[in-house]
Amino acid sequence: MTVVCLASYFKGNAFLRQLRQQGCRVVLVIKEKLRDEDWARDSIDETLTVPNGAGADMFVEVVSEFARHHRVDRIVALEEYDVMHAAMIREHLRIPGMGTTTARLFRDKLAMRVKAFEAGIRVPDFVHVLNYDEIRGYMEAVPPPWVLKPRSDVSAVGIQKLHDPELVWRAIDALDARPVVTERSTHYLLERFVPGDVFHVDSLVEGGEVIFAGVNRYWRPPMEVAHQGGVFLTNTLRRGSPEERALLDMNRALLTTLGFKRGATHAEFIRSAEGEFYFLEVAGRVGGAFIADSLEAATGVNVWREWANLEISRGEVPYALPPQRNDYAGVVLALARQEWPDTSGYTDPEIVLRPAKRHHVALVVSSPDYDRVQHLLGEYARRIEQDFLAVLPPLERTQ
Repeated sequence: MTVVCLASYFKGNAFLRQLRQQGCRVVLVIKEKLRDEDWARDSIDETLTVPNGAGADMFVEVVSEFARHHRVDRIVALEEYDVMHAAMIREHLRIPGMGTTTARLFRDKLAMRVKAFEAGIRVPDFVHVLNYDEIRGYMEAVPPPWVLKPRSDVSAVGIQKLHDPELVWRAIDALDARPVVTERSTHYLLERFVPGDVFHVDSLVEGGEVIFAGVNRYWRPPMEVAHQGGVFLTNTLRRGSPEERALLDMNRALLTTLGFKRGATHAEFIRSAEGEFYFLEVAGRVGGAFIADSLEAATGVNVWREWANLEISRGEVPYALPPQRNDYAGVVLALARQEWPDTSGYTDPEIVLRPAKRHHVALVVSSPDYDRVQHLLGEYARRIEQDFLAVLPPLERTQ
């Protein structure tokens, strides 16, 4: 079986290695800037490159040229920016898997909100930044602050928090002055800002059924970390809690509504001051920021490896996950002043991983004790702020 994997960013080595272990021929499609990254080269049969600024058509063309001489069985997007590219290639080559209609629901924040809202899933009040009368009516009916969000960027990139209508109109004018059409205001939505705790549910799905899900809570909303800097933390939610049950149910309903059939997802929800959960966004990929490592530390399930197994099984043989643990785990992560931070002074036995990434410091901790994980993460956050923390201005758009 030949599996073509698209990666606009460096990630997914565990996925590639598992494909090779299962006997697949592995082809990696990357942008030129990623040539020198530490890919799992012993698990890759061929690497195809596209220019750094390549759009969907170039990805389709490069994979099509490869397919002239080789049968292609699967197309996989390892990164969120590649989800639509992969769907377009599947449709062009008529390869099984998620098509563009469904893929758009996992890339377009407006599309996913409309679909969820129509299915009765609670979302913050929103409006497409398109019709001026509708925008005006929305701001009269929905009290500020609001957040202006790009429909297809990732994380908190490009998000603005605005407190009065005049600032909204100015922001729209500024967007419409941009030379790139896809960065203008019709590619944005305006949404009510809901303060509260943000949670994420990371899932594996087979045949439209969620077969694995881990529920975690961010200590600070990702938008706050992206805009103000500081230390990023997330940890396993207390097992069996009402919050965990509610989020598992909401996540299951969401993925059914959006028609996700197979693979990995990362969904985010927020709990308001009134205790109500709202859907924020969902991606058809493995969560970033070492979330996959934290999930494995808590459960023993490596979502990258199991996703690879799901992609090549396609329901032909009933799929069974490996045995799972019910421990707790968490990640503490920050930008670092040092190129390669030295964490040897952090010596607690609960540290299970020290991910190495240039100008980043990260620790993954695990314990059967929820409170112990909470204590360690809080202590490490304070120490990392003193020992390593660097702060950069937030990104206005992706590079």
